[in-house]
Formats: sequence, structure tokens, C-alpha cells
Amino acid sequence: MRVFILTFGSRGDVQPYVALGKGLQAAGHAVTVCTSASFEPFIAAHGLAYGYMSDDLLKLIDTDAGREAMENSTGVVGWAKTAVSLAQQVKPLQHQMLHDSWHAAQAAQPDLIIYHPKAFGGAHIAEKLGIPAMLAIPLPVFVPTGEFPNIVFPNWKLGSGYNRLTYTLALKGARAQYGKLVQAFRQETLGLLPQPRTADELHFTNGDPIPVLHGYSRHVAPHPADWPSHVHTTGYWFLDQATDWQPPADLQAFLDAGEPPVYVGFGSMAGRNPAKVTQIVVAALQKAGVRGLIATGWGGLDASDLPETIFRIEQAPHDWLFERITAVIHHGGAGTTAAGLRAGKPTVICPFFGDQPFWGQRVAALGA
Repeated sequence: MRVFILTFGSRGDVQPYVALGKGLQAAGHAVTVCTSASFEPFIAAHGLAYGYMSDDLLKLIDTDAGREAMENSTGVVGWAKTAVSLAQQVKPLQHQMLHDSWHAAQAAQPDLIIYHPKAFGGAHIAEKLGIPAMLAIPLPVFVPTGEFPNIVFPNWKLGSGYNRLTYTLALKGARAQYGKLVQAFRQETLGLLPQPRTADELHFTNGDPIPVLHGYSRHVAPHPADWPSHVHTTGYWFLDQATDWQPPADLQAFLDAGEPPVYVGFGSMAGRNPAKVTQIVVAALQKAGVRGLIATGWGGLDASDLPETIFRIEQAPHDWLFERITAVIHHGGAGTTAAGLRAGKPTVICPFFGDQPFWGQRVAALGA
């Protein structure tokens, strides 16, 4: 079977889908991963075919406007402000993302599409091609439940009615954000009929439910008893790289030179002033009297002129690195959270936006 995996976002939105693709490939399927062009070398290095998508939308996140919007987008009000502040810049780039996805899918000739919710053309492309699709989500954000509210809403203990309402509002918010864009894409590019007003992200146009894969552990975020049978929590999609990765000599020398350091990394998140964030991190490490390992990441921390007790890296495989540190301080991305828990290291989450406060709450609830 030919499987087309469609995803969009930062490294944390791509790596789990590459892991899923490698698992499918090992099971005998041909896999193409379509995502931003900056990840093409990463995908090719893992032996998967690549489908082109412009990375202009991804680059927007690393602008001053993008960083400011993300820094102020915690919670439902923050999400709304972010959508409004970036709308004029984002819409043409989303339009390009949809078209790139369609062209890549045509070239791949898939039998199945698996897609990230941010790559929201997946179900519509599958409808045009007459093939099945599955929604693959690294967090519990769309499927309604009475057990807990949608992750961008306050975790108020108001009962199942409030909890379910938050999902209804979240789905309506998603549709309001890009519904017109999707309708135009369906009609003008795919030649499909417009969807009815009642359409949402969990159903195909004919009303059938879209199968959902949640790529995290039910021991970290429980699988609600009221989810329907087509919704699955599979466990994390880990991309194990430790056996194939060799650290740079200076990183290995730093690790060998003293006590295991504290890891600090915020992925692509560092807010409007990465230098200030770095100063705070360095001061905290020195005040605590511990060695530190600062991961700058893509668009992340500025870590020049560090003291000898603190080392800077661009990135390293978490499954290799986290075995060699004493604690993990990070932004609360789903993938970094999973890696820290998997390594059994104490985890401190400093959330910036989106799902990150949710994972912070889950880590606190677990006592990890």
C-alpha cells in the first residue's frame, strides 16, 4: 500500500510522523511524507520519500511578528488574538500549503492519506482521490469528551456539559479560521462540491466519521471512556536515533568533564527576546550551582558567550541526550515531553502557547 503522510509545523510536528512512516515502511508499505521543504534532508535521511511543501508559512513563525503572536497565545483568548494578528500574512501561505499538498499527493498516487490537523487539506484530497484518510493527532484536541475540556480552554471543574461545549467551540473556531479557504480549495482546485455548513474536522463530507489516531500514551493523557470506537490512542511514535548518532567531540568532552548537566531547550520557542530568555536561563543555572546544556534549536535561544559550566548545542537526538542529563527544562512540546518522561528524568515545563500548558498540567499530575 502507498501511504501519504501530510504534516506541517516545527520539528515536533514532523518527527513523530517520520517515526510513524518508518513503522509503516517496515511493515511493507511505501511511504511519502509531505511537509515543509526545510525537513526534506531529515526525511530523506530516514529512508522515506519526500513530497514538496513550501516552508514560507513555517518561516513566518520565526519572524518578530510570529514570535510575539506565539508568546501571547496561551489559552483560548490568546489563540483568537494570534489568529487575528497573523491572518493577513497566513492566509496566502495556507493557500500555497494546500496547493503544494495536492500536487505532492497526485505525484505519490497514494492508497491512504494520514494527516496532521494543521495540514487540513488531507481529508479533502483523499475525497478527490477516492481513497481513505486518517487524522493523526499528537494531542487530544478535537475529539469531544465529557471527561476533560479542550486543551485551549480553562480546566474548570464544571462537569461534562462544559467539557463537551469546549470541543464544539474549538471545532467551530477551527472552521471559522480556515473554512472559507477550504471551501475555495475544494471547489476551485479539487473540483468538489462545497461542504455543508454543518461540516467539521471530524467527519468526511458524506457525514462518515474520520478515523483518528492519537500519538501519545494513555498513561500520560488517559483515553476517555466516551470516545467512539474509531478513535484510537496508540502510544507515542518515537523515532529512535541513539544507536546511529555520534556526538560532536566537544559535546562528548563537556558531558565527560563533570556531573550530568540540566538540559534547557525551548525548541522553536523563545519569545520576542531570545537573548533575554538566555540570560534568565544562565542566571538560574548558575544560582542553582549546576552545569547546563542549552539547546538553541530552530529560531530558539541565543547562547553566545556562555560560562564554561554551560554548553550550547543546536540539537541532538533526545533518546541519546536525555540518558546523559539530570533533568529536563523545556517548552512543553508533545515530543520533548514524551522524551523526558521516557528517559525517566525530572521535567520542568515552561509553556509558551498552544498545547504546552496542557502537557505541563499532565506532567504535574503525574508527579514527574
